[in-house]
Amino acid sequence: MAQSFNNLDVYLEIGKKRTLAGVMEWPGWLRGGRDEAEAMQDLIDYGPRYAQIIQSAFAEFQPPPNRSVFTVVERLVGNSTTDFGAPDVAPAADMRPFAHADLARCQTLLSAYWQAFDTAVSGAAGKELRKGPRGGGRNIGGIVQHVLGADQSYLARLAWKHTQHDQQDLAEELNRTRQAILSALRAAVRGEIPARGPRGGAIWPPRFFVRRVAWHVLDHIWEIEDRIM
Repeated sequence: MAQSFNNLDVYLEIGKKRTLAGVMEWPGWLRGGRDEAEAMQDLIDYGPRYAQIIQSAFAEFQPPPNRSVFTVVERLVGNSTTDFGAPDVAPAADMRPFAHADLARCQTLLSAYWQAFDTAVSGAAGKELRKGPRGGGRNIGGIVQHVLGADQSYLARLAWKHTQHDQQDLAEELNRTRQAILSALRAAVRGEIPARGPRGGAIWPPRFFVRRVAWHVLDHIWEIEDRIM
């Protein structure tokens, strides 16, 4: 039986040029627009695509039909990263302690996202990707390499040591990095993630770390799907 949502908490990250809207309970389901209304509508528009990705793990999930189910619970001041289109400010709810139940749910969600990414990459094999308006845009190998590099840089925001193996097969390196992400999250549950990085830099809260990793992989899944010719 499909789950009926009467209310979904949403937070807004508001930059000077762009606003991002993210669903608190579903890290990764985050979209943007020029203003609040456009960002919220983009969430609705991508709801069915998000549901398709998580349906194997959350069969009860049903995308909301309109914006009436959304309640904005927090508005955050964004920055230049926000204006670029990427989430960079953690909502207050992400500051809560990261417990075993949170770990289990995040593992399930990330596994669904990674499986969807691998399926999208496999489905694009041998196919041409549509170029951007100026002829730009990564090929499929470039997208995979980009996602891999981003995940490795995100691990540094948890002060998690992870060495890149440049000569390793790309798929194997991607899997190794994913395992490092899960190991880092398990360490967060045990309280082993420091409050500050080795050079004094701020550490992302584990929930926001998951939110950023999830948003990025989903964004590129949809890029691949939209660019296949």
